[in-house]
Amino acid sequence: MTIEEFVKLRDYIYRKVGIYFDEKKLYYVEKRVEARMRSIGVDSFRAYFAWMRFDTSGRELQELLNALTVNETYFFREYQQLRCFAEEVIPEILKGKNNQNSKRIRIWSAGCSTGEEAYTLAIIIKEMTGGMPVTWEIHATDLNTDVLLQAKKGLYGRRAVKDVPEVYLARYFRRMGEQFEIRSELRRQIYFYQLNLLDRENMRKMVDFDVIFCRNVLIYFDDSSRREVALYFYDALRKGGYIFLGHSESMSRITPIFRLRKFKNAIIYQK
Repeated sequence: MTIEEFVKLRDYIYRKVGIYFDEKKLYYVEKRVEARMRSIGVDSFRAYFAWMRFDTSGRELQELLNALTVNETYFFREYQQLRCFAEEVIPEILKGKNNQNSKRIRIWSAGCSTGEEAYTLAIIIKEMTGGMPVTWEIHATDLNTDVLLQAKKGLYGRRAVKDVPEVYLARYFRRMGEQFEIRSELRRQIYFYQLNLLDRENMRKMVDFDVIFCRNVLIYFDDSSRREVALYFYDALRKGGYIFLGHSESMSRITPIFRLRKFKNAIIYQK
């Protein structure tokens, strides 16, 4: 792939979904494009690009996006943030719910990949609200349709569950040989579906969330797209709602509309 071809493809993807690949990613993108070319039986970038652009079903673009957006993850990743969520944020939310006479908590895992984050959040909130008169639900979204299929299955290998405490493995997983299956009591409270974070129409349907987790996702966007997504997140949160980014990400560098909160275990942002 020449630099001109890379830029042509990069700009096309950016216009479609807002994901931006700088020129340092040329080799990464090239290898995944080559795999897609072999899959459909074309031998030049020009032919492949034409195939994708004129595929009215959008399937080939989705297949390429799936190949470009696979992220390895695991349960209880970035533990200090999760501890902050469990020990500091959830109690604040519950206090607010008592004052508002509301008993439902809504959480959004944006860029959920293969589901480990969403299921981790489900374990935490179930542990922290057990026996309380509250209900909760988790919405888990991703652009990649392949990872969403994996997430819905709720079946994971040993590597993914390496940081799960033994008591939680016994309580929330069913051992199946060398794999671990999420028990149905968690799965039925999580809604997995595809969502493009720059899809204005569908993002405006995302409302009334108490917490959003969007960790290590905005790094795939340029500055303009990050600001746009941040504004959608702001509108999606209830007043006083919280947003968690990756530990190396800063909402303050994207937009000043969120308030920075320094908790004991992590720094997060609040509406």
